[in-house]
Amino acid sequence: MNMKVAIYCRLSEEDRNKQSATDDSNSIQNQKTMLLQYAMDQGWELYNIYSDDDYAGADRRRPEFNRLLKDAEAHRFDIVLCKTQSRFTRELELVEKYIHGLFPIWGIRFISIVDNADTANKGNKKSRQINGLVNEWYLEDMSDNIRSVLTNRRVNGYHIGAFALYGYKKDPDRKGHLIIDEEAAEVVREVFTLFSQGYGKTTIARMLNDRGIPNPTEYKRLHGLRYQQPKSRNSTLWKYSAIADMLINEIYIGNMVQGKYGSVSYKTKQCKPRPKNQWYIVEGTHEAIIDRELWERVQEILREKARPFSDGTIGLFARKARCANCGYTMRSSKSAPQRGSKHYLKCSNRHVAKDACIGSFISVDKLERIVINELNRFAAEYLDKDELELNIEFSDNLLGQKRRLLADIATYEKKVKEYSRGIRELYLDKVKGVLSENDFLEMSEEFTSERTRLENAIAEGQKKLVEIEEKIKKGDNRRELIEQYTNLEHLTREMVETLIDYVSVGKRIPGTKDVPVEIHWNF
Repeated sequence: MNMKVAIYCRLSEEDRNKQSATDDSNSIQNQKTMLLQYAMDQGWELYNIYSDDDYAGADRRRPEFNRLLKDAEAHRFDIVLCKTQSRFTRELELVEKYIHGLFPIWGIRFISIVDNADTANKGNKKSRQINGLVNEWYLEDMSDNIRSVLTNRRVNGYHIGAFALYGYKKDPDRKGHLIIDEEAAEVVREVFTLFSQGYGKTTIARMLNDRGIPNPTEYKRLHGLRYQQPKSRNSTLWKYSAIADMLINEIYIGNMVQGKYGSVSYKTKQCKPRPKNQWYIVEGTHEAIIDRELWERVQEILREKARPFSDGTIGLFARKARCANCGYTMRSSKSAPQRGSKHYLKCSNRHVAKDACIGSFISVDKLERIVINELNRFAAEYLDKDELELNIEFSDNLLGQKRRLLADIATYEKKVKEYSRGIRELYLDKVKGVLSENDFLEMSEEFTSERTRLENAIAEGQKKLVEIEEKIKKGDNRRELIEQYTNLEHLTREMVETLIDYVSVGKRIPGTKDVPVEIHWNF
């Protein structure tokens, strides 16, 4: 029987001589020529060529790599042929999982011709494992070297970010140094002064918007400075969060603060917040915009305001209620004691400008009653339905969610590839001497930051896909869940977490006491 071979190629870290945006790299072309000739000499039938250009050997999201694995599991070919084992993967974990684990189970032979890896030859298994270990060390060393350079610059107080903080700009004559942008700095001083005089964060945002002062992102765009693309609507307006972040940023008193987030591991691009004791804080690295006296006064006011509910509990609908108009998370507030000290939810975006938002507002008690009534109505309607009808409805709903998630993930993955290509092109400029090492690090950080955000969105989407698959496997258990929560008098925070994904709250209907509410259940 004629053996079918699948050829896998990947762009090397060393050879990125791209001819154009649509062409394969010379490295890829050379790999294809070499592997095709080898397969022909062996008399094997070519099944397909899988080619990942501009992807690292530790990237598990390589599209062609994952397509090859699916086809291998379906046994559409007999042999996987690569130039070297590292082209397939640089991770020892994947060497063991696929080359030594699943490939033999699937009846797939793995061959890499330069380093003589061949799973048909049991005698060179140790050699393949050593190759995997060396490649693993390469990844770790490369990550350590980059981290070491960045850490050294942070420890010494150099600014390594892609963007200068609002109020500052990068010093054109001194790399890693910040100088004051006086026009923006005046706004920063005004914000601190107003807050110290008793004005609230939302009020300050509204005052700036009423005067037509552009927010930090819009200011940078208008002045031709580097800025990060906004993620929300009304992106030119000042928001509560922008004022809140400004008031606690030590960079405004001349201290360089970096490293608030760090990667989980060199094997993943995911980042997580670091505790403050792991931040890199270097005092006196640049001229301060805010003097110490004003800074301490503002911090004292913030400490006084940052008190939780008297019983120490989290709000019933905390992080669950969203404004139907602008999508912002609604904030909790409390009425004066003479009015009963009731808790309310309001859109923090409604006061930042006249046309920013419709101003969603509802009491927590009223929202709780609406949720309970809707849950009871839904339960009565649901429990009255035929079992077959419920199962069909359940499956259609989950499959629809799955389709939407897959479409979103595909879009994010395409964008991640675009950012990766941008980083590769910067690297080429560095290799050619067009960019210095420091310039490369600064310029690539913007791309890396946005790519990380998208990768986190992909990871979150994939996590939800797994949850959906689990729900499909388990079948419809909503009857059991709903029966558990019927005839309730009050909700608990645990119930809200279990039952509700989020609640969309609209503006009260004029002439009535009715507030439009849309509940998105977890079932």
